[in-house]
Amino acid sequence: MTALGKAEFGVQTFFAASYPNDKCGANGLPLTPNSIKILGRFQVLKTYEHPNICKYLDIVRTKHERLIVVSEYYKDNLQNKVKTDHFHSEKKVIELAFEILKGLTYVQSKNLTHRNISLDNILLTQKNEVKLSEYGLYHMTDEGADVSFPIGKAKYMAPEVFCCGPVVVDENCEKGISPPSGPKADCWSLGIVLLEVLLVSNMFVKKPDSMISKVLIFFLEKDPLEFLAKDCGFEDKLQNISVELLSFIKWCLTKSPSKRPSCQQLKHHSIFTVLNSQEVPYKNGYKILSVKPRSLDLELPVLDQLSVLDPDHLSQRSMEEVYYLWRLAGGELESILKKAGLIKSHPPITLLPLLCGCEGEVSGHIRDQGELLDQTKVVLSQDQLRNRLQDIEEKAYYPLLEDDNLGLPTSPSSGDLSDTASLPLVIKERDIEYQFHRIILYERLLKAYPYKRPYIWKEARLDIPPLVRAHVWAALLEVEGDIDGEYDNIDKETPTTTDRQIEVDIPRCHQYHQLLSSPTAHYKFKRVLKAWVVSHSHYVYWQGLDSLCAPFLALNFNHEALAYACLKAFIPKYLHNFFLKDNSAVIQEYLAVFSHLITFHDAELGNHLDGIGFIPDLYAIPWFLTMYAHVFPLHKVLHLWDTLLLGNSSFPLCIGVAILQQLRARLLSYGFNECILLFSDMPEISIEQCVQDSIRIFCSTPKSATYRQHARPMKKVNDMRPNLSYYSRDYNEQPQTELSMEAISIEDLKSEKCPRISAEDLIELGELAGPRHTKSPTKKKQSGKPMILVIDVRSIEEFKRGNVPGSINIPFQTAFSPEGDLSPCQSVTTLNSCKSLVKVIVGNRGRNASNFANELVRLGYSRVCVLHKGIDILRSTGLIIVPPADF
Repeated sequence: MTALGKAEFGVQTFFAASYPNDKCGANGLPLTPNSIKILGRFQVLKTYEHPNICKYLDIVRTKHERLIVVSEYYKDNLQNKVKTDHFHSEKKVIELAFEILKGLTYVQSKNLTHRNISLDNILLTQKNEVKLSEYGLYHMTDEGADVSFPIGKAKYMAPEVFCCGPVVVDENCEKGISPPSGPKADCWSLGIVLLEVLLVSNMFVKKPDSMISKVLIFFLEKDPLEFLAKDCGFEDKLQNISVELLSFIKWCLTKSPSKRPSCQQLKHHSIFTVLNSQEVPYKNGYKILSVKPRSLDLELPVLDQLSVLDPDHLSQRSMEEVYYLWRLAGGELESILKKAGLIKSHPPITLLPLLCGCEGEVSGHIRDQGELLDQTKVVLSQDQLRNRLQDIEEKAYYPLLEDDNLGLPTSPSSGDLSDTASLPLVIKERDIEYQFHRIILYERLLKAYPYKRPYIWKEARLDIPPLVRAHVWAALLEVEGDIDGEYDNIDKETPTTTDRQIEVDIPRCHQYHQLLSSPTAHYKFKRVLKAWVVSHSHYVYWQGLDSLCAPFLALNFNHEALAYACLKAFIPKYLHNFFLKDNSAVIQEYLAVFSHLITFHDAELGNHLDGIGFIPDLYAIPWFLTMYAHVFPLHKVLHLWDTLLLGNSSFPLCIGVAILQQLRARLLSYGFNECILLFSDMPEISIEQCVQDSIRIFCSTPKSATYRQHARPMKKVNDMRPNLSYYSRDYNEQPQTELSMEAISIEDLKSEKCPRISAEDLIELGELAGPRHTKSPTKKKQSGKPMILVIDVRSIEEFKRGNVPGSINIPFQTAFSPEGDLSPCQSVTTLNSCKSLVKVIVGNRGRNASNFANELVRLGYSRVCVLHKGIDILRSTGLIIVPPADF
């Protein structure tokens, strides 16, 4: 990423061409606003970095098709320098031309045409280095089809540009049908610019733009340079220019574009021989998830250079990072443009037309000059940002990663940032100082990925800054390797049977989101989805896959390969076998486990939903098939998935229970029809509360209670993810023993209301084999009191012959009175005093244990589960004890 250095941020605004309100396309749908199209095309410009171009940073769409563009900016430009006679020697002019050509060569290597070259758009840094600006306007506006103004100044335009005439737009396909300008048009513009620099005067200064096209007609018969010299009166000045430089300019001003050289050819002109030999190839910095050697060309500064290092540490940060912090510091683009007079409001009555026709046509409008391009750029002051960060110590810019006592950094201005870390996420994401420390820490951790994966995992448990979310998610999903090579090798162009369904689904997926509703996003959507379908031939495309893809594409809009790699890693972890052609067994098992989990945590709610017949099949399939990406808006999905990616494959089940608990009061008062209406359109849910509740539910559920035979099987490779607690890994990823859970048929799962837990879970949570060092909230309270209660439902005789230490005995045959209540006894009293504990029902291999558990649920007891395989599974462990004779 490009460092800020001495650059400033410049902001410019313009309007996209607007359609009539009732205008529809060939498919009968309303036309995509041109501002949305521009927004989508702009995104790729943010990825372009080169020493001789200004970096694009952001684009904001506001009302009335207005767009605001933020880019790297310098106050000095070639127009100002020419007036000061800075380029009095040909050597400086040649160096200038070479730097312009380097910038143009890079731009054109990205299949862009500048088409907007002028003295004003060639900026100069404090070191007089060339920076091309406005090179993306022609691209983002679809070669000018999406705006009502021409791109570029007429006097710098090549003859073929005038021959093509104004841009014509096809109303049916919404695209320009005029031939676009090729990259050689920029070579002509370069020739005109160099002439103006050498002559220290502007061309056609006495001629209006309307005359320029007539003048250019004569170029077809005469040499352009000679004609310009005669027409503009600088024939004598040409005599003072060297033959080599003059030949270079003539080469640029070749009439025919087919004979005109490209920028790459111009770079190899003889006047650049020395400069070409001294040129150092530009390398586009560090790239995460790259297979290229990171330190191949590493150069460290020598000692005498360290003494002149810039003390402005903020200038060493990337432009994206500084701009992000600038927005947090109160930067508001619209208000700045209003202060500069670039956004003006008009009384509505002055905007009314003079005449309205019967068909809706209007006339008599006074054309708003704002619809034309105003190239004025307003500098965004960094003073407020620097004032907010002035009290931060220098060492905060370079946090240590190997410190054993690594924690949140402190700041003299706000005390310990741990206080901020405990605040709600919305507040933390707006706290500039907190975000500053988090971003710098994550940036260093991500550069050390995958070596620092455990640290990234640890920090993500606290929060994930929006600026680095894309790469942090990739790290949490353990994406690595040659992702670009793998993605490029997938055939994404050959038509398949799923293309039609994908094309139908994409225009309905998160289309309220400005970026995802753009044609560019639709194109990328299709490529990523096709790549996944083609590369996973054992799966089929199910509706909902587009919703799963949406968060990854929104975050990695300019890196399709990473979006695909994240999707590829996400589905096996959380949706293993969900996309099989026949996925009924997988989904039915998932929903059955979900029903168990509802009852486990809230027996009253589970009984009510079961009683009215409102089963998860009626509402929860879209939740799990899309991991809630279909039912929540994208900004909520991002916050939800920040936590989801930290959990194992059972965590989405806990999110579902948390949603139901938020709606608990309404659900308990509703009947079947009301519940159907409630979930036909997902009601407002507090995501922050949902996340907190789901974590609580997740940490109070025994792992084996969410066991699914269709979950992802155990990995064969070593997992570098830290085993932070009892819940860090999937139950299926643990080594299986005779004490582990086994597959349970769908019929048995549906017949039981409570989950089963494994013997190893019982031993772990009850510390039957001695204390463990895992961090399990369900295992033990700080007071040392176990958080589980073992209930043995065998007969008294069997119980006396051997039982689990600390268990109580409530024989199933005599447990319930004729009215259905528990018969009073000492064990029932103990049970009623321990309602908050996890109740493990232990019996023989028959149905008594599960039937007893079902009856407890009917009576409103929550947190009830059954020991899988009964008491017999514990006999080989040596943990069963014989109570005293007087027991």
